[in-house]
Amino acid sequence: MNSRKKSVDSQDLKSKSVKSSKSKKAASPRKTSVKSKPKSKKLFIIDTNVLLHDPKALWQFEENDLALPIAVLEEVDHFKRGSDTINLHAREIARELDDLAAMGSLNEGVPRGEGLGQIQVLVTGRIHPRIAENLLEDNSDHRILSTALTMQDKIKNRQVILVSKDVSLRLKARSLGVRAEDYETDKAPELKELYKGRYELKNIDDTLIDRLFQDPYFVPLEDFGIEEPYPNSYFILRGFSKSAIARYDATEGTIMRVEKRPAFGINPRNSEQTFALDALINPNIQLVTLSGKAGTGKTLLALAGALEARRKYHQIYLARPIIALSNKDIGYLPGEVKDKIDPYMQPLWDNLGVIRSQFKNNGPTQDSIQSMLDNQKLLISALAFIRGRSLHHIYFIVDEAQNLTGHEVKTIITRAGEGTKIVLTGDPQQIDSPYLDSRSNGLTRLIDKMKGQKIYAHVTLEKGERSLLSDLASTLL
Repeated sequence: MNSRKKSVDSQDLKSKSVKSSKSKKAASPRKTSVKSKPKSKKLFIIDTNVLLHDPKALWQFEENDLALPIAVLEEVDHFKRGSDTINLHAREIARELDDLAAMGSLNEGVPRGEGLGQIQVLVTGRIHPRIAENLLEDNSDHRILSTALTMQDKIKNRQVILVSKDVSLRLKARSLGVRAEDYETDKAPELKELYKGRYELKNIDDTLIDRLFQDPYFVPLEDFGIEEPYPNSYFILRGFSKSAIARYDATEGTIMRVEKRPAFGINPRNSEQTFALDALINPNIQLVTLSGKAGTGKTLLALAGALEARRKYHQIYLARPIIALSNKDIGYLPGEVKDKIDPYMQPLWDNLGVIRSQFKNNGPTQDSIQSMLDNQKLLISALAFIRGRSLHHIYFIVDEAQNLTGHEVKTIITRAGEGTKIVLTGDPQQIDSPYLDSRSNGLTRLIDKMKGQKIYAHVTLEKGERSLLSDLASTLL
């Protein structure tokens, strides 16, 4: 067998081809060394949503200077009260600024630390004339933009850049001649470059595939002649006349065959779903992420996997964040708390209904599911009502995780106690939050950061299985 190892770093598993060339260059006359001028520091005007998204943003931007319009402090103060993540971030920002203020005058500027630039609070007074002429409404966004325009007029020898996660504000700024950028520090790679959790290997020796179907159903990784993949990576192995699906066990250093099997009445319809159920049921994998477009079966598989593994856990939590439409808070809905959240939780109940429909009415399995609901062994609720609980021996599923920030995902996972398994599902291309995108949301960041950990597995589901109509709509519309 060829001992040369193939690379599995790229999604298509192409072999590495590193070419080196040694060419002799003709000696050139010695040039006089000219000392380059030091790079001019940039001035970044920071929008409120950047700080509320990442309270550590104050320590980014390297040697460049930061400026906070006074309107930003006003907005931070507005968000300080409450128990949501955004309120915690606002309080953290206020404390950080208070500590910096103790080092000098924020009005004149104080250093942020060694190797970092200064931070300053800007009080520019009147609204910039171009704002008054073109933007009729007086609000915090326009005051922040006014500050950026004022500083751009005042500072001619430095680049002034407005940093905001608000697309509309960035567009307005550029229309008025102000350079505007998104906050990029915590963004994951583009989705096409993101870890998918699965690979396809072709031209595998059929004898290797035969060995996967014989006890002990695994083959040492080195026999495949590939570089070591990420732990719990899944493989479609195609031989010349045979094929198999498998998972890489990093603890044992082996490629293990994955058996296609149902979970609580739900049969996987393709290799992706088979991989997902394998990860969902495996007790050694404590953190699982499933991503994919609508109709690929993410939530249904997660719930089926949890019910299949229910005996290993004290309770199953199934939750999703509440993202209200038309900028209306949940308080606008009539009724008590349960009445308010039920419309948001209905998709979860629908998936449970699909599973229950696989069994006879009034049968033992139906009775078992109802008993779990009655005794709160199976709990479906809004994420806001579960986040503060201790998670010990819990199978915890977070649906629509693409609508969470990286900090919110971290908060959830760090609450995992002994014997807890956490599953996050979502579609990074279906973001409902105005300040998140396909690269900055918590689910995408988690996939990028966690790959390579032995207790983590990820599967990207691409084939729609809900219906032909659903698949066409997800792909074409």
